[in-house]
Amino acid sequence: MSAMLDHVVAQVLALQVRLLACRERLAADTDSEALHDLRIGVRRLRSLLRPLRGLPGVEQLEAAAKALGTLTTPLRDREVLAGELIARGLLEPGQRRLQGRAATFAGVAKSLQLGRVLGILDAFPLFLRAAGREGLAKSLGKRVDKRLVKQWRKLDEALQDPAHDRHRLRLLIKRVRYGDQAYPQLDHAGSKLQGLLKKAQGDLGSWHDRLQWLLQAGEHADLAPCKAVWEQELHEAERKSDATLQALQAALKRRKPGK
Repeated sequence: MSAMLDHVVAQVLALQVRLLACRERLAADTDSEALHDLRIGVRRLRSLLRPLRGLPGVEQLEAAAKALGTLTTPLRDREVLAGELIARGLLEPGQRRLQGRAATFAGVAKSLQLGRVLGILDAFPLFLRAAGREGLAKSLGKRVDKRLVKQWRKLDEALQDPAHDRHRLRLLIKRVRYGDQAYPQLDHAGSKLQGLLKKAQGDLGSWHDRLQWLLQAGEHADLAPCKAVWEQELHEAERKSDATLQALQAALKRRKPGK
């Protein structure tokens, strides 16, 4: 069995344990970060799976993880907005968006989407081991490396586009960042580059949040008090993200060819 296959199996088992723990935290409503941690686990799972496409069970598990992400995205967005409102002293509209949180969390814990992810994860290591015995995972390390290189290339090309789309860049940055974390032994990004990726993701996340909140402010009167400050913060986030993206582009130019 290849070292890469052993690594993937170990990562799958670790993520399974993490998602099971998140399910129990959600069911009992133990803390406010349970949903966020679940989504991070799902994101890491999808990053692990993306370079493995073609192996048995990967397509089914990817689809299940995507469906779980789709289910939880609006719930997490509402949580983040509620926290923003409460932090700004708008307690009533903030608390209103948190009403029924326990029932919402319990619903995610019992959801078909989470159940399907966990069900496939339970058998997935067996699929991987069988693929290894049958020669389907031959040269897996090279295959994964090639696909990660392709993700980096897409990011580099997008950064060089003068009319770059911040939404797309945010997605591409997440992919290369979590892909590198899923396969650190391939050494696609050192600590400095990972730091830049994290900062760029954070800056673009701040920009994205303000953009979405301003869109909602046009529909919800209780968000009106925040509109002016969000507009100001949106412009500041654009400025910060542009500077970080320039630094990221320069760092990518200094990377080794093919990396």
